[in-house]
Amino acid sequence: MKERILKINSLIKKELGKILLREIDFPTGSLVTVTRVDTSPNLIQTKVYISTIPEESSQEVFDVLENNIYSIQQKLNKKINMRPMPRIFFVKEKTTGEAGRVEELLEEIKKDES
Repeated sequence: MKERILKINSLIKKELGKILLREIDFPTGSLVTVTRVDTSPNLIQTKVYISTIPEESSQEVFDVLENNIYSIQQKLNKKINMRPMPRIFFVKEKTTGEAGRVEELLEEIKKDES
């Protein structure tokens, strides 16, 4: 069962990435990435982790995603022939921002040591 969930996660991530890239208009200059997908074992819901660059535009990006969630879900349902099709929920990816902050701190330390 676990292997099936991993395959489903991979498939949803791939197809959702294509949909977001081609069919959703995000704020100008925003880079939106599906970082990971986590589907529940009972296939009822899928958490889709989204990373945005610049991070300041993340609220606008999530507003666009929430306004288009019905359309996105329908397009995903057509692309993936699976029953039941999990309901998608978008979640802000926190680890990407945290990693960026760690990089900034490391750069500051390098400068201080020079």
